[in-house]
Amino acid sequence: MDSDTFWNAIALVLVIEGLLPFFSPGGWRKGFGQLMQLRDGQLRFFGLCSILLGLFLLWILA
Repeated sequence: MDSDTFWNAIALVLVIEGLLPFFSPGGWRKGFGQLMQLRDGQLRFFGLCSILLGLFLLWILA
């Protein structure tokens, strides 16, 4: 993977991450508030699931 691909991927993540707060700031705030109520173990589990899903998608698309 070259550096252009890496930076394009980072830019795409930022665009996708910005969509919800842009289009629905109230919903984003409510969802973020609910995330703040989760315990550390629950957040780690969701983080692990996100990592595994991302790796699986990269494996399928490569």
